[in-house]
Amino acid sequence: MLDNEPSQTSFNRIMLKISGEALMGGQGYGISPPTIERIAAEIKSVHDMGVQICMVIGGGNIFRGLQGSAQGMERTTADYMGMLATVMNALAMQSALEGQGVYTRVISAIPMDQICEPYIRRRAVRHLEKNRVCIFTAGTGNPYFTTDTAAALRASEMACDAVFMGKQVDGIYDSDPKTNSNAKRYKNISYNKALQSNLKVMDASAIALMRDNKMPLIVFSLDEPGGFKGILNGEGTYTTVTE
Repeated sequence: MLDNEPSQTSFNRIMLKISGEALMGGQGYGISPPTIERIAAEIKSVHDMGVQICMVIGGGNIFRGLQGSAQGMERTTADYMGMLATVMNALAMQSALEGQGVYTRVISAIPMDQICEPYIRRRAVRHLEKNRVCIFTAGTGNPYFTTDTAAALRASEMACDAVFMGKQVDGIYDSDPKTNSNAKRYKNISYNKALQSNLKVMDASAIALMRDNKMPLIVFSLDEPGGFKGILNGEGTYTTVTE
């Protein structure tokens, strides 16, 4: 696709946030190659529409800072280990995407020049303009901040049109739909309602940052085949969080 070729949807540039757990498939931990290949195919289908894509992937499938802290490890050290886990996930996603013909750049908040680029905002924007998928990794580069916050921050810096959060459920519910068959799914909800009701769709600092920057959040199921592309075509089931 040529530079600056118009998108086939109203979204020109988006941030896709997925958890590290989404890469596990049916495993208890680690990365499932068939699962990451399937997710990469979903991303490619949207990229082929002319949409510029940023990504942030969590690291919970490899290491979770809070768990390490709870077991007696210093929180700062545990969080840095979690950041390194996100780099491994980003490299795995890069391999899967490039295996399907999608050019990518892994961009790290913590310098590690042998395997990924350092974060420079203008360079990252240029990669997007050249239709490369930018995978932002190592969180914000600081402990005590989650990858949710990193996604909200990078989406704002990259002037994205929205943040798409791929989860295992098709939106935001008033209670856990896995345990409550009567759980109600919201079609639209405000940032303040999400915060006040403690719906835990993202951490509070990430939602507050998106609210302050008027960045829409779209929560959808990453397990639904074609669901990601469907939303950009005005179809599918999802929840939109706005003002």
